[in-house]
Amino acid sequence: MNVGAPQAAPAKGMRMRTDLQPNTWDYETEAFVTPTGFREYDARWWFGHPGSDKPPQINLYGIQALGLGLGTLIHELGKEPKIVTGHDFRSYSLSVKQALEVGLMQAGIEVHDIGLALSPTAYFAQFHLDIESVAMVTASHNSNGWTGVKMGVERPLTFGPKEMTRLKEIVLNDEGVARPGGGYVREMGVADAYKAELSDSLSLKRKIKAVVACGNGTAGAFAPQVLEAMGVEVIAMDCELDHTFPKYNPNPEDMKMLHAMSARVKETGADLGLAFDGDGDRCGVVDNTGEEIFADKVGLMLARDLSERHKGAKFVVDVKSTGLFAIDPVLKANGCETEYWKTGHSYIKRRANELGALAGFEKSGHFFLQPPVGRGYDDGIVAARCILEMLERNPGKTVADLKNDLPVSYGSPTMSPACSDEEKYGVVDRIVAAFQKRHADGVQLAGRTIIDVNTVNGVRFTLEGGAWGLVRASSNTPNLVIVVESPDSKDDVRAIFAAIKDELANHPEIGAFDQEL
Repeated sequence: MNVGAPQAAPAKGMRMRTDLQPNTWDYETEAFVTPTGFREYDARWWFGHPGSDKPPQINLYGIQALGLGLGTLIHELGKEPKIVTGHDFRSYSLSVKQALEVGLMQAGIEVHDIGLALSPTAYFAQFHLDIESVAMVTASHNSNGWTGVKMGVERPLTFGPKEMTRLKEIVLNDEGVARPGGGYVREMGVADAYKAELSDSLSLKRKIKAVVACGNGTAGAFAPQVLEAMGVEVIAMDCELDHTFPKYNPNPEDMKMLHAMSARVKETGADLGLAFDGDGDRCGVVDNTGEEIFADKVGLMLARDLSERHKGAKFVVDVKSTGLFAIDPVLKANGCETEYWKTGHSYIKRRANELGALAGFEKSGHFFLQPPVGRGYDDGIVAARCILEMLERNPGKTVADLKNDLPVSYGSPTMSPACSDEEKYGVVDRIVAAFQKRHADGVQLAGRTIIDVNTVNGVRFTLEGGAWGLVRASSNTPNLVIVVESPDSKDDVRAIFAAIKDELANHPEIGAFDQEL
């Protein structure tokens, strides 16, 4: 790639601004991007929503500048100047994607647009079309008004902090370089090819009835059809595309969504419920009794099942996940190893790839099934397929039976007190220091001594007896993340959570947090 070609030159015509207000001349004529939208591994901004008085964090010229920056980075990294693009089902996502594509073409990139898509459909297209780079316009499960881009230049991986830091520099410092050679191709049929690949890999012999919940997000155009083609009796729930999200955000960690699916499972006598988020890369599960199973426990169930056929396999899980992976007797008997790693789809995906792990699991519902099970990227429908295959291999057992086979532990949902993007990392640093001091001074928490403090991603403290708590900064939203688990009781979970809340009260930057367990 001749990055220094004479015709390549810094793009001119618009100044980059970080301080514009809507409904002004400058807002409609200049590129506007706020720095906080560049997250650890995704880009995500408040784009605006009718009726909201929250000021936007980016405009369409800013999105174009992002495309120019991404195209410039593709050239810097010596990658082929082609990219797959797609967008989720929101009222403004197509216009955001087209602005991004203008910037990419300005940078000399040939854009291959697959249209309305799930994030895993875009990742699939990298293989299907033999194109290394991807840019998927999605705000995932975020509420309407948010937009963002998931990016990568090395399938099946997505950007990490190094690439995001460089992209931020290029965009905010006006270092984008215009080149000739850009173009546009509208790729038809990718969604059908994606659905066919998933459904062709499984034809169920066991009769399974499943509630399939999509929260009116993009997955409603994919998941029910694919699962029906596998032989599932699908009870569709909120699968009609509606970008107003009339009931709740499509988020399989949202208790509203899980409770609604639980009620439908009980009402219909379904074998399980499967919930998909807004861009289809996550999957949530409710068992046949209507009880929600947190995704880390689902991951452990799948790891047990996979380990029977893949002895000595490695697994990677995020620091929010259950401590049972480290002590599970089935995994031990099958010679398997598990590593706890940083939370975030990009981190787990990359680490599983580096280690040659069979799978990576994240408590938020991202499942990374690597060859020969999957392609290595996170795909909620692939995760659902693996759950169905697990049931097929255990004809005498229900989902609840398989869950009850696990060692006993009691966990909290993932909780997310508000804390601004500008302040959250500093707040977490102080919370980490507070727990490190407790550990060093031998100060008890919930009546026990802290025996370990893991700071790979925020702070995960472990107490005598194996109970643990986690406090970290969210990578994608203005929140902290809190998780608690105990092998003893739900009351112990509440006691540890109460101690964490006492620490949070020392930090006024954290918003009001009245959640109870």
